[in-house]
Amino acid sequence: MELIPAIDMMDGKCVRLLQGRFDAVTVFANDPADMAKRWKDEGAKRLHLVDLNGSRMGAPQEIEAIKRIVASVNIPVELGGGIRSLETAKQMLELGVGRVIIGTSAALDSDLAQTIFKELGEGAVLGVDARDGYVAIKGWEEITREKAIDFARRMQTLGAKRVIYTDISRDGMLSGTNIPAMKQMAEALDIPVIASGGISTIDDIKSLKTLETIGIEGAILGKALYTGDLKFADALAA
Repeated sequence: MELIPAIDMMDGKCVRLLQGRFDAVTVFANDPADMAKRWKDEGAKRLHLVDLNGSRMGAPQEIEAIKRIVASVNIPVELGGGIRSLETAKQMLELGVGRVIIGTSAALDSDLAQTIFKELGEGAVLGVDARDGYVAIKGWEEITREKAIDFARRMQTLGAKRVIYTDISRDGMLSGTNIPAMKQMAEALDIPVIASGGISTIDDIKSLKTLETIGIEGAILGKALYTGDLKFADALAA
């Protein structure tokens, strides 16, 4: 199971939000590239980048930070936030991003989602962000009427190769990941799932690892790494 440190970017800095709330921001580093180098040096094999303002504004806003990160580490990075067209997705890949994450655009436009999955293959990942089991879009500020599992299944039929599943209620709360929800999602799909949201202890890591056989292929680690509640070396060892 792959452990992927998250680097959330806003206004050129590395930050974390509580439950995706833009009025609850903590800055952890002035240069996201410094954080990228730190996680790479500590053993990360991939990084998860999020352009927070991009997710709200519908277009990437952290191009310079992304360029610096790609130039500073020789491991693949994935990027989400504001990727709402095939053209934008391709631009991000041309910058050196390994794979792009689409969520809002997929929820709002099935034809676009199918085109992106077909054109980019493994270069595109479906982001499923859920609050109370329903899909959230536009920087988590709007909740749709579609259940997360139904959405993921629908996107799988359109060609999605993998899913990043985030439980918003747990994100940034250090309250533990939602194991039943992650298990349910993995069992519902034939494609791999990366778990996200609330992963904050070694027990969380071990619990997710028991779901590896049903399709949990990775876990995104966020706030707990930045507060020191979880040491990346310990997580890797587990």
